[in-house]
Amino acid sequence: MNDVRDELAVAWQAIQRELAASVHEDTYRLWFAPLSPVSRRGATLYLGGPQRVIRWVGRRYMELIRAATARAAVGLREIELVGEDPGAAPGVARAGDAACRVTLNPDYAFERFVIGPGNQVAHGAALAIAEAPGEAYNPLFLHGPPGLGKTHLLGSIANYLHRHNPALAVQYTTAECFTNEFVSSLQGSGIDSFKDRYRRADVLLIDDVQFLQGKPRTADEFFHTFNALYEHGAQLVLTADRIPAELSALAERLRDRFEWGLTVSVEPPDLSTRLLFLGNLAREHTEPLPPDALRAIASKASSNLRVLKGALTRVVALSSLTASEVTPASVHRALPSDAIVAPADSHLSAGQVQEAVADKLGLTVASLLSPSRTATLVRGRQLAMYLTRELTDLSLPAIAEAFNRRDHTTVIHAIRKVEGRVLEDAGFSRTLDELTTQLRSSEIDRDRTD
Repeated sequence: MNDVRDELAVAWQAIQRELAASVHEDTYRLWFAPLSPVSRRGATLYLGGPQRVIRWVGRRYMELIRAATARAAVGLREIELVGEDPGAAPGVARAGDAACRVTLNPDYAFERFVIGPGNQVAHGAALAIAEAPGEAYNPLFLHGPPGLGKTHLLGSIANYLHRHNPALAVQYTTAECFTNEFVSSLQGSGIDSFKDRYRRADVLLIDDVQFLQGKPRTADEFFHTFNALYEHGAQLVLTADRIPAELSALAERLRDRFEWGLTVSVEPPDLSTRLLFLGNLAREHTEPLPPDALRAIASKASSNLRVLKGALTRVVALSSLTASEVTPASVHRALPSDAIVAPADSHLSAGQVQEAVADKLGLTVASLLSPSRTATLVRGRQLAMYLTRELTDLSLPAIAEAFNRRDHTTVIHAIRKVEGRVLEDAGFSRTLDELTTQLRSSEIDRDRTD
């Protein structure tokens, strides 16, 4: 028996040398080094290893191992994989693995996601990934303002995979949590354990990647994690509050990778989507509300779904405390005008924003649209671009066109300039607030006359 084992060990060492010469060092360490010879039957070599490794190698590297075996081991032609770790729960991190743990909300499900024109593509792409991870849209990058459902879609993918494909190793986290784990691993919990946990994932779902900005060491580690997973065919899904090109504090090489797959915007919901969201929410947590009351909430409250939910709670609470019915009048009492944020289906145009800015700064719209680079016009133009981005539904290229600019990078630059100046110039910040209030108020007045 010992002679047989020695023979297998020698054969496996020869095969390992072939494999090590055929793949990247990280690939070999993660997927081939953990394997070991178990037995031989005729021309078939049986290899054992952890279930996660066996599963991944079986899906991705069988032909490579067969070829290496044929070259390195006389008399061996076939490979069979057997697990040595059947008791391990696949797809679930062990207790103590993580210094930071993100709780997966069981309510996040595709069937509970309210689909509308602004999120239909994002929903479809997320569902396609859940049904066939690693087969398309890799990576998937979802972007949009907070509160529009990006985290819901991320959690829906994780919950779907846990139910329908529990053998997959799914890592669901946030950029902030990834950072905390990385720092903890450097301080003593073990960097190798940290790397193995993330780089052996079949699916990595990471929320709010904009928080990697300003953390160069963490961003560098995530860059290498991204590369390792992408090379192995693992599925990556990332979310952020802006497009990759606007993550200016991240290294260009990481921004570029975020754009390798499919980048999808999650847009604010239109009025009909807000109505459907509120109706579902009311049925789940209270009782059906009159359609005119729901419409009043949807028309007055923010397009941010979290704020929309808070508005409904406020309306229902006032009704309960005063023992009165929910009506449009009670909605107006519960949601005073100073709590209103312009609804998503805004009718503001770039031209209206340009006129308001020009009037406020004593300029003309023609000068804002001109190629002039005088300091006053540049600042006014940047302010108008920023407000157009914030208060209209126009895309960056559309904003560039509205300001007679050739591409959207000018708009991105303007947004960054305004964001930086707000922090440094109190007078400019007041001007921005006044223009925002003025434009939002005019939009609300317009809605009331429709």
